[in-house]
This record gives sequence, structure tokens and C-alpha cells, in this order.
Amino acid sequence: MPHRNHQVIRIIQTSAVKELSRAQKQFNNLLKKIEAQKQALLEWQETLPLYNQKIASEYQTLWDSYNSHRVDMVYLLDRAYGEKLFTKSDKAKIRHILTELAEQLILEHGKDELKELYNKHVGDDIDAAQEEADAMAAELMKSMMGGMFGIEIGDEVDVSSPEKMQAFLHEKMREAEAEQAEKQRQAEEKRGKRKKTQKQLDKEAKKQQEEQNISQSIREVYRKLAAALHPDREPDAEERGRKTKLMQRVNAAYEKKNLLQLLELQLEAEQIDQEHLNNIAEDRLKYFIKVLKEQLSELEQEVLGYEQEFNGRMGRPFYARLSPKTMMMALEQDIGSLRRDIGKLKEEIGIFRNSAALKAFLKSYKIPKKRPADDFDDFLGGFLHPDSFR
Repeated sequence: MPHRNHQVIRIIQTSAVKELSRAQKQFNNLLKKIEAQKQALLEWQETLPLYNQKIASEYQTLWDSYNSHRVDMVYLLDRAYGEKLFTKSDKAKIRHILTELAEQLILEHGKDELKELYNKHVGDDIDAAQEEADAMAAELMKSMMGGMFGIEIGDEVDVSSPEKMQAFLHEKMREAEAEQAEKQRQAEEKRGKRKKTQKQLDKEAKKQQEEQNISQSIREVYRKLAAALHPDREPDAEERGRKTKLMQRVNAAYEKKNLLQLLELQLEAEQIDQEHLNNIAEDRLKYFIKVLKEQLSELEQEVLGYEQEFNGRMGRPFYARLSPKTMMMALEQDIGSLRRDIGKLKEEIGIFRNSAALKAFLKSYKIPKKRPADDFDDFLGGFLHPDSFR
């Protein structure tokens, strides 16, 4: 995890006449971007436990309460269905509301205690109907995925649920990636057997030399720190303890090739000062810049990983920008909305306990007409839900 307290690394313009060179400006700009990404990463790392805690302690508790009240509503409607007060038309409306709600609670929230009641009103077995729907959806998905990804899905493959389909597709993608990697390896091996031109040899030699210089630049900083901070050479016990902790940070930074942290440690250990930073040689600065670019890219990927994970959880486009603050605000809004829904549902249950009030409600209620698209969505179930392919 990034440290909050550290020495600030940057090259400072010391003369009003002489501006910073292009490389020095690039160095400073990279440091600024890295600092911003480190701060963003730290915010994600600090927010994640708070988010999960709030989900467990508030959001999930409210969801459980909401579903519990919805179960109460199903039982209330079932009792009302048997009352003589309600006409045939009223009872058709009650059955529609009851079965729609019960089906959702059974299939999406595991309220299996409602199955018997649901089957009674529908005149069918929900488990058998779901198995049939899963089988039909699986066949359709085999056909669709075969066309989309060019993957032939045999009859022996079980893709009866979104999770199984996802696992199968991931396995196929891994196989395709491995096959592509093997083809690339063979192609490179074949190219390697060909006689290389002088231009290719020069390019490879230059790249190899640059990599060595970059590695050497980091190693030089590490060696200087190790020489000064090695605890075995320190007679004073208190100072030896301080150096031991510093060396642990030095070793961790070197292992990750974290040049910025190594430079910060040099400042902290008073090995270098601002004048030293201002006068880093241009050729050495060039290698430092390459290392910092790699570090920036790694940090950006880490932050992007958090954004994409939570975009998926929240049903947002995976490429949308997301900050921890926005995520927490969205959760607070969801919690507030759920509280209001629970309050409204409790109020409705209280009203509908009065059969006359329920009858008055049913008078204006119209059973929604299903469109063909609704049947198609129900048929596919959760197969095309965004979470199925994360």
C-alpha cells in the first residue's frame, strides 16, 4: 500500500534564465501523474473495506428485510384470494401480482418456501418449468455463442446456467489464448532461425543495452542505499533497528523496481538532496523516465482494475470512470432508496389487510400486457445479464 508520508521528488528550476530541459519536464510530469495514481489507489484500498462493511451491515440487512416483507405480501394476497368478497376478475389480478412476486422471490432470492403456494396458483411445478426453460435457453445460447465466438458447443457441455456458460467460455478463451501463444512462439522460433539483417541485429542490441542501462540505474540507487543502511554494520542498537526497517522498505522497492520509492528513501536517508536531483545527468534521466513510465502504467492498471470490478458490480459500463467517492455515494443512494421502498411496502401491507381497501386498489389495477420481447427476456433469464460474463 502506498505511504502517505514521503519525501517529495521533483526537479526544481533554479535559474530564471535557464529553463528545465525537455527530459526534466517529462520527469516531473511523470512524477506528478504517479503521485495522482498512488493517491487514487490508496483511496480505493482504504474505501474497499468500508464499502464491504456497509454492504454487509446495512445494504444486505435492508435487502433481507425488504424480501421478508415481500414474502408477507405474497401470503397476504394468498389469503385474500380465498375470500368471497373478491370477484373472478379481482382474483385474476391477485393471482397475477402474487405469482409474479413469488416467482421473483423464488428464482432470484431463494425463497423456496413459496414454491408450493406458487405451484397452487399457476397449476404447474416451478422447478420443472425452470428446468425446461434452462434447457431451452442453453440450446439457444449454444447457437448464439457459436455464432458470436465461433465456438462449437457440444451436447455433452452443460451450459444450463449463466455461471456454467461463463466458466465454459472462459475455459475456451484460455485454450484459444494458449493456442495463439504457441503459434506466436513457433513463428518467433521460425523467424529466429532466419538470418537477421544488420538493421535487426543493431535494433536488438540497442534494446538490450537500454534494458541493461535501466536495470543498472535502479541497481546503482539500491547499492548506495544498501551500503549506507545495512544494519549489520551499525553498532548502536536503536539506530540498527531504524536501519533494519529502512532496509526492508529498500528491498521491497528494489524487488518491485520502484525507482520513485528508492529515490524517496535516498532523500529520507539523506544520501541525496534537492541539488542532486536538479543535476541528474540527461542520459541517466532518460533511463529513469523509462522506469517511471512502466511504474505509471502499472499503477493505472491497478486503479482501472478496481474501477472495472465495481462498474460490473453496479451494472455500469466497464469502461466508465469511477471514483471511490462516487461509488460510496451510489451505495448511500441505494440504501436510501431501499429504506423508502421498505417503508412504502409496509404501508401497503397495512392497507391491504383491509379487504375493502385491497378491492378498491384492484378496481383500478390492470394486468400489464406482455410483449414478445418480454417473453424472450424471460426465456433467456440471467444468461445475458452483465454479471454473467465478468
